[in-house]
Amino acid sequence: MEPIKNHSEEVIKRLPFHLKQFIVPQDYEQYTPINQAVWRYVMRKNIVRLKDVAHESYIEGLKKTGIDVNSIPSIYGMNRILKDIGWAAVAVDGFIPPNAFMEFQANKVLVIASDIRQLEHIEYTPAPDIIHEASGHAPIIASPDYAEFLRRLGEIGAKAILSKYDIDLYEAVRKLSILKEAPGVEESKILAAEKEVNILQNQHHEFSEMAQIRNMQWWSVEYGLVGSMDNPKIYGAGLLSSIGESEWCMSNKVEKIPYTIDVAKKGFDITKPQPQLYVTPDFAYLMEVLEEFANSLSVRKGGYKGLQKLIDSRTVGTIELSTGLQISGVFTKLILNEDREVVYFKTDGPTALAYRDKELVGHGIETHQHGYSSPLGMLKSVNLPIENMTPVDLKAYNLYDGQRLSFEFESGVKVEGLNITGIRNVKGKIMVIQLKDCTVTYGEDVLFKPEYGVFDMAIGNEITSAFAGAADSSSFPNLYSVSETKTIKVKKTKKEIALENLYQRVRDFRTFGEFSKDHLEAVFSSLKENYPDDWLLPLELFELTSDTPLGLKIKNHLEYLIKIKPEITHLIKSGIELVEKAPTYL
Repeated sequence: MEPIKNHSEEVIKRLPFHLKQFIVPQDYEQYTPINQAVWRYVMRKNIVRLKDVAHESYIEGLKKTGIDVNSIPSIYGMNRILKDIGWAAVAVDGFIPPNAFMEFQANKVLVIASDIRQLEHIEYTPAPDIIHEASGHAPIIASPDYAEFLRRLGEIGAKAILSKYDIDLYEAVRKLSILKEAPGVEESKILAAEKEVNILQNQHHEFSEMAQIRNMQWWSVEYGLVGSMDNPKIYGAGLLSSIGESEWCMSNKVEKIPYTIDVAKKGFDITKPQPQLYVTPDFAYLMEVLEEFANSLSVRKGGYKGLQKLIDSRTVGTIELSTGLQISGVFTKLILNEDREVVYFKTDGPTALAYRDKELVGHGIETHQHGYSSPLGMLKSVNLPIENMTPVDLKAYNLYDGQRLSFEFESGVKVEGLNITGIRNVKGKIMVIQLKDCTVTYGEDVLFKPEYGVFDMAIGNEITSAFAGAADSSSFPNLYSVSETKTIKVKKTKKEIALENLYQRVRDFRTFGEFSKDHLEAVFSSLKENYPDDWLLPLELFELTSDTPLGLKIKNHLEYLIKIKPEITHLIKSGIELVEKAPTYL
């Protein structure tokens, strides 16, 4: 067991702190015998159903990723096997922020919400749970083309700029998923949370970059089909982990559409079955569509639009200038010239400067804790950009150490101060000029005063890239905030604990094979007397007794439940069929 733990520790160790804060212990002891029965029912039914309709890598992928039909997987155990295909898994507490989710994926780490759905939601839950994450996502990762698409999607998605609306929707969905999966929560609270999600989803916002990435992920990773249009196979985790929708989705009631870049503009409702699904011919094609989409993002286009998106996001983002200088912080202001070029930008609060994704020494958030600003562009009456000036050129224009400078940009921004020193990139281009006793003005506005300290003027003619997050992950240890909405742990009643004990007895009977007819009779008698509405444990008993007189009694009881509980008729019938047809499992 120790080597497995060591691998998990290695995985966690190499992640930045702002991701580590979301990792929680799996706490395998939290899983009750009822949880184990839910897992087992879903997996047994899924394998029978999915062996014919899932992508060819699904069944083999379950074996490759260490997922067993009879027991909820241990993340430690999964890591031992995932290591062989270059991936790892960590446990998290429900939904995490979208950028964080993508960044885990970029690091080839599968995040697994370690809670499991209640028996009442055995077919589907909007909350991420270990059935969805482990039995849905993990098996398909065994396909190399798919695994690379997933990693690349995470890499691009981690830099996609999100909006304030995205954050509000994430918090609302997280709250709803927690309330729906917590036993005993008042229906009024769930309805209020659903209303909040519906209100947000029905608002007509232009899709942010993150929302578009999320749409692409939803219609592929979560709800994707692969293969020919007339006979596609399932690979999306949302379908692979839903015993209801995995059947319904293959019917003619669900429209099948070729997967293209257009899916980026197609939203979805997490609370309802999907009315249409998208089909990719193969996993390599997903990469082509993703690459086409990536060309439209600010991380590749930069410019004023990228900077404006960062301002609107109100979260830490990064711009990269034509010199390679990277500025990371919460951007709050820009000034444009008549050609819509950025001639001045400003951040508020902690800001860091970097080059090639490494923080510049002495330019972390401690130095720039109150913000950062700088003009950009060409100097007035000077045809040569500062970034392209040689040491001779710089001296000719008095831009050298110890010289008092006074110059004006074409934009009208004026800078006056004593040049202390400069910082150059690997090509020798000047990236930063440091000035003290400095004043920066734009018309009547004073943008920087001497009392603010040293002015580190960024050098760059244009913004070549803009993206979410920090250039150097170590610059912002608290880059993503952990949600204040926590999962709900409910204290069990004595009656609930007694039912769990019955489930555990039957689980032990099956595991160890040590039981008698009297043992089974006693459990069934207690079940009928104290828990007449429970349907899953009778199925587990029927599995052990199907060809005996007791088995007939249990089947009669199940058929009685079918009559009085029509909402679960299909679940009971499927369970009986699983026992009587005695399929071969993993």
